[in-house]
Amino acid sequence: MTFNYDVIIVGAGHAGCDAAAAAARLGSKTLLITMDMNKIAQMSCNPAVGGIAKGQIVREIDALGGQMGIVTDLTAIQFRMLNRSKGPAMWSPRAQSDRAKFTETWRETLDSIPNLFIWQDTVTELVIKNKSRVEGIKTSLGAIFLARSVVLTVGTFLNGLMHVGKAQISGGRMAEPASFGLTEQLQSLGFEVDRMKTGTPVRIDGRSVDFSLTGEQVGEADFHKFSYLDFTPRPLKQLSCWTLYTNEACHDVLQKGLKDSPLYNGQIMSIGPRYCPSIETKIVTFADKLQHQLFLEPEGENTQEYYLNGFSSSLPLSIQLEALQKIPAFKNIHIYRPGYAIEYDFFPPTQLNHTLETKRIANLFFAGQINGTTGYEEAAAQGLMAGINAHLKAHSFDSDKTPRDESGSSNSDSEFVLKRDEAYIGVLIDDLVTKGVDEPYRMFTSRAEYRILLRQDDADRRLTAKSHDLGLADASRYALLKEKEVQVDSIIAFAKNYAVKPEQMNAFLESIGTTPLKHGVKLQDLILRPQLTIEKLAEFLPEFQQQLDKIPNRKEEITEAAEILMKYEGYIAREKIIAEKINRLENVKIRGRFDYSTIQSLSTEAKQKLTKIDPETIAQASRIPGISPNDINVLLVLLGR
Repeated sequence: MTFNYDVIIVGAGHAGCDAAAAAARLGSKTLLITMDMNKIAQMSCNPAVGGIAKGQIVREIDALGGQMGIVTDLTAIQFRMLNRSKGPAMWSPRAQSDRAKFTETWRETLDSIPNLFIWQDTVTELVIKNKSRVEGIKTSLGAIFLARSVVLTVGTFLNGLMHVGKAQISGGRMAEPASFGLTEQLQSLGFEVDRMKTGTPVRIDGRSVDFSLTGEQVGEADFHKFSYLDFTPRPLKQLSCWTLYTNEACHDVLQKGLKDSPLYNGQIMSIGPRYCPSIETKIVTFADKLQHQLFLEPEGENTQEYYLNGFSSSLPLSIQLEALQKIPAFKNIHIYRPGYAIEYDFFPPTQLNHTLETKRIANLFFAGQINGTTGYEEAAAQGLMAGINAHLKAHSFDSDKTPRDESGSSNSDSEFVLKRDEAYIGVLIDDLVTKGVDEPYRMFTSRAEYRILLRQDDADRRLTAKSHDLGLADASRYALLKEKEVQVDSIIAFAKNYAVKPEQMNAFLESIGTTPLKHGVKLQDLILRPQLTIEKLAEFLPEFQQQLDKIPNRKEEITEAAEILMKYEGYIAREKIIAEKINRLENVKIRGRFDYSTIQSLSTEAKQKLTKIDPETIAQASRIPGISPNDINVLLVLLGR
């Protein structure tokens, strides 16, 4: 039988779920295909969302109308804002989630979307027309589903192979089968393919842990959340995480097992993550360190299962267990399952456009680990953008040829792209399609050159209006944004105009060790002092407190946003000027205008890389590794610039 849809999403992980939700909510008749409907949005590794730079991505997903932030808030069992000791550009939200409730809540979310349908099956083949455009998929049950756009979000399942010591098990996750056929078909169509490796730690029975020998890490209970829509208290019981350390005895056991480690005996040859190394990699790379910190993280509100963050391993089961028993808190340890490594196929993302549509096959989109990334958040961000663009391509006036907006990299009627100064999502996708990957890609704040513009607190101000124009962020979300903007602006206006006299504040200023006033100043001048906050100043200025009390809801969020904008006004303005200069090059389109191989003034490396990447703009060309300023000047001269 044959069935017809607008958009098909293959894979119901974090990328697939946000892709399907976005396409369906935008109006596409959408099919989400998964091998197991009980494993939707499975947290394959640690049961946590967010973290350094990743938390900013989740705030952006929410600001755009995605679902990951909402689901995380509903299922959080701990919340923390990381990097509070640094400036607000570095603040990053992170939450522990109840693993089972996370999956259950995502399933309920998907089931509630009218245009979204779910099918349990394995996709074995794409339906390709003239080797140039995808038209649907075929499954192991013999079903054929046709669609205008297809998004592959297949995670670690393509030819997945798991390793525990010398044991090798075919699968995409523990106890779940691998997927075969798609890699081979895409390779036959000319796609470049490679292998990557990732891993996950042992799962521990909390009843066997001596928590008195660990350090407690409690969560926070303030107003911060991931979703801008949610102002209610967290519904689940809040739990602690626990810290502990490996020791020399533990390392001795691990060292003894290296001869049987798939990472060191030649069994695993693929690329692994630099920034989330296995415990065996740690003891080899950092041989001088006598201990490594571990985090024991709860898997749920009503389970004894714990995730041992920092102890990812593919060593034999006996070695993992013996090494753990050398840690005092784990003397009587019981485990649910050992850690393991998994190898899987991915497609180097330089084969994609910024919309995440493949260059070789029209209407086919890749999102998530298939693009060489790691992390739930990076996957969901790609899924959201791929889902949006798959919907737009499916409904464009000519689905074979996507018209482009000549005004810049953002948003024509048939594509939605974010620039590097607009979102971490823009940085993520531009890095992937421009630079490619030589290891599993993970987002860091250091990857973004405009960190002050891309703070977690203002993702809604940056992105919600764009998504509302697109049709994804609904009217209620947009109304909340406009209300927030009015309230923030009113606080700033009051602070710029309200005069503070020395007699009002000097006693307080001296008590906290900051310079007293010699004459009257505007309130904003005091807010700029690092020792002072709006909340502190309002205690001594009744008129200011009255101004804050006028805020109908989200008072803490709005006050924080206003304070950041005032304290960092100069830095924000300077970074905007720099971004605007760079964005002029984003408007200089070059795709299709050069045969790079014939330009004698370019270096050989530049010819090869420009031909392979085929950059859309001069700015994208300048970010390709190996392209020099001289190469860019050559192109500008040829353009008559």
